[in-house]
Amino acid sequence: MSADSVFVDTWGWCALGYRADRRHASAVEFYRSLRQSAAPLFTSDYVLDEVLTLLYRRASHAEATRFAEGVLAAAALGHVTVERVTAERFAQAWALRRQFDDKPNISFTDLTSMVIMQERHIVQVFTEDAHFLQVGLGFLLVP
Repeated sequence: MSADSVFVDTWGWCALGYRADRRHASAVEFYRSLRQSAAPLFTSDYVLDEVLTLLYRRASHAEATRFAEGVLAAAALGHVTVERVTAERFAQAWALRRQFDDKPNISFTDLTSMVIMQERHIVQVFTEDAHFLQVGLGFLLVP
């Protein structure tokens, strides 16, 4: 993948999808810039699971549904690639979990995202989650 590829983490999607989020406006502006530049965007089924769970807890049902349908439509149109956490990727994430036993607060979903990012050679992650920096795998938080 291109160095310009971006992995959208749970934080990025939630900031985009929840209008009351303090970073909503800046997240929307950044996402628009990514779309205008045609940067390849990736996420995972595990990330979307987290996003849907959180948005339906935080936002109104209508707002959460509207956003979810928008993300799914973007994926169907090829604007976002949704990577699946396969059995092999799960096993690799488990190996990372064991490698980073000293960092128990890193979610397993983040570890699966890291596996996908490494496999796809993606270094940029749309998040504020410092766990991506703490592992020392060369990831860069954007924006």
